[in-house]
Amino acid sequence: MRETLAMILAGGVGSRLNVLVSHRAKPAVPFGGIYRIIDFALSNTMNSGLTRAAVLTQYKPLSLMRHISTGAAWDFTGRTRIIEILPPRTGEKDSDWYKGTADAVRQNMDFIEARPSRQILILSGDHVYHMDYRDMVNHHRKTGAEVTVAMMPVPWEDTHHFGIGILDEAGRIVDWEEKPKKARSNLASMGIYVFNTPYLLDALRRTKDMDFGHHIIPQALADEVLYAYRFNGYWRDVGTIHAFWDANMDLIRPASGLSPENWGIATNLDCDLPYDRPPIEIHPGARVANSAISPGCSIHGTVVNSVLSPGVKVERGAEVHDSVLMHDGLVETGAILNRVIADKHVSIGPDCRIGIGDPSIPNERYPTHLTTGLTVIGKWAVCPAGTKVGTNCVVGPRVSETSWAGIPSLPDGGTKEA
Repeated sequence: MRETLAMILAGGVGSRLNVLVSHRAKPAVPFGGIYRIIDFALSNTMNSGLTRAAVLTQYKPLSLMRHISTGAAWDFTGRTRIIEILPPRTGEKDSDWYKGTADAVRQNMDFIEARPSRQILILSGDHVYHMDYRDMVNHHRKTGAEVTVAMMPVPWEDTHHFGIGILDEAGRIVDWEEKPKKARSNLASMGIYVFNTPYLLDALRRTKDMDFGHHIIPQALADEVLYAYRFNGYWRDVGTIHAFWDANMDLIRPASGLSPENWGIATNLDCDLPYDRPPIEIHPGARVANSAISPGCSIHGTVVNSVLSPGVKVERGAEVHDSVLMHDGLVETGAILNRVIADKHVSIGPDCRIGIGDPSIPNERYPTHLTTGLTVIGKWAVCPAGTKVGTNCVVGPRVSETSWAGIPSLPDGGTKEA
């Protein structure tokens, strides 16, 4: 794997995650208590024996860059192991920003050429999964392909979200449909590619097309050098609010296959926890069932089917059900939360009722983001005592107590901004 260079694409906006990406890039969104989404791509790279990697950043990258730091958390330090962060080439004519996945790599061809490699492994920094890339690279070399796409079956009703491949008996991709309305196959691209380095550089020079899925992969199909690598393990694209919540819930579903600790997923524990948190406190009279609780949490009330990041406090008489609460949240006495995703430093006052209502009413402002009964609360938001918030709601970052003038309430499908 020393002949393979990894390029991790981590610059996307991820707008479907709504307020969770208002202050950070999608790969930097906290996940599963102590992790961030990009930890999975970084850890898979480390555990697959790759020694050279680059992270291509763009949208609100500061927290992501701070999290990656020197790469020491993933053992990317020393004379032979290195990770570099590659932002857009700001200030150059017509190339101030990455205009797509392929364009991001094109702008860094000099980085690739300065580090001789046999293959380039292109990864997405915003998926939750476990993969040993050695198997894929070996498969790529065995078939003699110029380009290999990691693919796995998805439910037929989800095929319109993906690039879909049609294969022959040898595993060569003979047709490609990018997000088809009516797919002919349910074998979907995972956004993971292996390219022979000369072919990738030539393809990027031949065209100014911007995207791998829409442009570069169809060109490889036309060149008849495109193969598939079938993957059957755990993989989730967490690009929507529901998918993000569902993947967090997989942590507490024994049969889901999501097992970060067993996979050896590492994170930068010194970044913003810090990780000198006290032990978990479960106080007399508290009830915790089927939940993932992180260090520094203090539970006096009830927590069921939920994921709590470090420092969350649930006071006596409060209830948290089917929810994801990020770092240093506070749920005060008598409050009830149901199917809520709350970002860092959210304060829920006494006797609030959050996420309770009619889940069939979609969010009025974001009708494609919130349709399954979840409610999302942005970073540093406050819900004062007695606040009532329905389902499919959005409470924006920094909503303060004064923002709720009068009777604090938000109907099903509503949005509250600071």
